[in-house]
Formats: sequence, C-alpha cells, structure tokens
Amino acid sequence: MNGPSNDELRSFVFKNRGALLSLPALLLAVAGKPSAFSVALGLPMALAGELVRCWAVGYSGVTTRDDTVTAPQLVSAGPYAHVRNPLYLGNFITAAGFALAFTGGNRAGDRLALIAASLGTMAAVYATIIPHEEAYLHERFGPAFERYCERVPPLVPLPQPAPGGAGQWDPSVIVDAESKTLATFGAMLGVLALKALFA
Repeated sequence: MNGPSNDELRSFVFKNRGALLSLPALLLAVAGKPSAFSVALGLPMALAGELVRCWAVGYSGVTTRDDTVTAPQLVSAGPYAHVRNPLYLGNFITAAGFALAFTGGNRAGDRLALIAASLGTMAAVYATIIPHEEAYLHERFGPAFERYCERVPPLVPLPQPAPGGAGQWDPSVIVDAESKTLATFGAMLGVLALKALFA
C-alpha cells in the first residue's frame, strides 16, 4: 500500500501548521526556566519578529489564515520586496526570541536541546510548506512569479528592496489576520512572566 504523496503531506502540514507550530511553544512553556537576563535578551527579539509579521500581514491580508494556499494577487512590495517569506521569517525570529527568553535558567545541555527542538520543528514545518506554497504561486502567476523569485530570495532578506514591487499596505487587516497569533504571543508572555516571577 502506498503512503501519502509529497503533495498530500505538504497539504496536510500546511493545513495543520498552526497546531504543529504550537508544539515548540508548549515545550518551552512546560520545560523552560527563564532568567532575568534571558528575558531581557530574548523578549525584544520576539517582539521584533511579531512586528515583521504585522508588517507582512498588512500587505498579504487575511488569506494567510486559510487552510489551503490562496493568493488573490502576487504581493511583492513592503517586506515582500526584501524576502519571499516574511511571515515565516518573522515567526522564526519570534520563536528564537522566546526560546532564548524561556531557557536562561536551564542547564546548558537542556537549554541547547530545547532551543534546537523548538527551532528545528519550525524549520521542518517551513521546509515542507514553502515548496507547497511556491508550487501554487508558480501555477497561478507563472512568469510573474518566476521573475519575482529571480529578484527576491526565499529566506535571507535583501538589504535594499527589489524594484517593481506590487501591493498596498492596509493596517486595518492586521487585527483580524493576527488575532490568533497575537493571542498566542500574549499567552507566551503571560507564562514567561509567571515563570520568571516564581522561579
């Protein structure tokens, strides 16, 4: 009996990306032991990652929450003129910040294991869903997406924006599009504060 195809696996991971990415957060919330220094180091990084997400969502809109890949238009302005996956870059920065913040009081080996498990899980999810999304964008937008890929890298941002970006900033969509992310962010802040206070 054949197992699931790559497309089926990627679709499954994309549909369940929120649940899969909550696993590292849960791991840190349960096993992390923050210190004052680690919170001071990691929290600004976590906030910076969320700001990157909000910037990107202002351009991409609420379609980022769908269970299947959708794109009414090819957005290539704002953060998308620097990097093709600014939402995932922002998530990774936030996760790295929380991983540092939560593990300052853990023993060195435990701290390294927690950080590696958290960021490794995210990397595995993104390595699965980015090709899935880009296959859709290639099919939908064809040569326009190919030209965009030639100008803009997938994960390491350009210091200067690529020319010819398309899309408009609309901050009004951020609250709707980011409600779950902001709730998760707030919950992580609450757990971090409780753990830091009662450590």
